[in-house]
Amino acid sequence: MLPRFETIARHRPVAIVGVPCVSEEYDAGAGPRSGSAATPLLAPYAAIEVALPPDARTTTLALTGTDGSALGVSLTEGAVGLSVAVGGSSTAHRSRRHGRVGTPPARLALTLTGTHLAALTLENGAWVVRGRVDLRGIVDTRDGTWLAGLTSSWTGEVRAWSAGGFGQLGLRDIRLVSHADGSPYRDEGGVLFTATSAGPGFFDTGHTSVWQLADSGLTHRADLFFQRPDRPGAFGDHATHLVRDGEQWLVATSTWADFPADKAERRDATVQITVAESTGDLLRGQHLLATRSLEVPTDGPSVGVWDPHLVRTETGEWLVGYVSARKFFDFHPVLASGPSLDDLTLRGAATDRRATEGTTIVRIGDDWRVLASDGRDNSRATRGRFPVFDLDLREIGTLEAPYPTNIPWPTVIAPDEYRPDDGWSLVTFDGTPAGGRLAGYGTHGDVVVMRASR
Repeated sequence: MLPRFETIARHRPVAIVGVPCVSEEYDAGAGPRSGSAATPLLAPYAAIEVALPPDARTTTLALTGTDGSALGVSLTEGAVGLSVAVGGSSTAHRSRRHGRVGTPPARLALTLTGTHLAALTLENGAWVVRGRVDLRGIVDTRDGTWLAGLTSSWTGEVRAWSAGGFGQLGLRDIRLVSHADGSPYRDEGGVLFTATSAGPGFFDTGHTSVWQLADSGLTHRADLFFQRPDRPGAFGDHATHLVRDGEQWLVATSTWADFPADKAERRDATVQITVAESTGDLLRGQHLLATRSLEVPTDGPSVGVWDPHLVRTETGEWLVGYVSARKFFDFHPVLASGPSLDDLTLRGAATDRRATEGTTIVRIGDDWRVLASDGRDNSRATRGRFPVFDLDLREIGTLEAPYPTNIPWPTVIAPDEYRPDDGWSLVTFDGTPAGGRLAGYGTHGDVVVMRASR
């Protein structure tokens, strides 16, 4: 079995502008009153951020398209507003409860995450969402032509500004980047993992990112976006596994990018698994990947499947772990196997769970095991723990490790064979939120690093 783990570090790499297209600083009192730059994007994940002087009166940020559409955020004497102009008409928006700051903020930001326009202010060292507008049915933010023609701009008094791709308020759904045999894919002295970069709201504001974990900490490496096989546009699908298979990458992900936050809209909602193949360098930069559906079996009626994890055994058999939901949200781990990813049959299902996810396949010695995370909405006997299953999904033990808040995934990392002093480690996340009350659920979490206890 695996060793006992203890927490050794926590990280929270918050960044509004994750990938800058432009970044400028100005001398106090000598800077211009406006600025703009072309900021073409692959997907609707954009940000503009400005540093404000203490006496700033009115500052406006805008993201404009070649079709004349304009998405704006403004700060005027403590009041934060948003504006949307398209097709010759415009609307103004302001949150009654959250649209005013108590003290002058140090920074102001505009973000576009999926279909959501948001205004954020940096107050006492923390970002706070002060307003948000859903652009569905107003602007087709997923359209490639619109994205390629975007310009970022600002007016007012600023000390610095940057614009480009949106970063993250938190990280969750942490999954080790691996070779097809399940072993860690190591690069430049560290391990790599994919994560969901949390946006300023629910699941539909997140996207997939790639990170490196080394002794020096976390480093952002790449962002992955996806095209769906059944509809046009660019999506920030997430809960992703990145697998090196020979000379190509396999990218299995979950179609969370348009899952509705409003419970009333979930009657016809579903989440599916897609897979992409690429020979590009997905460990650096930004990428938009064409996908196909990964058809996986379920143990009964299912409204959705997610959290894919792929491993090919020494016999050439594929093992695919994932989650299946009877309804939103009542879900449990499932394992399928087959000679190829297009020919999978059901191997096992832990049907006694109702809030267990993060299905992870790992080799321990000569045996294959399946790990998962039992959320606190399970029964008392299966709550707040990391179960260990055999390949028929019969529980045979549990990981001895601290169990953070939310439903943290058990991403264990085998020792590096080239480092004699290396041991097992575990990287996961928790439910620590960010962004204030308006952002709500979905902005978690901290990255929690554990090592084998000595």
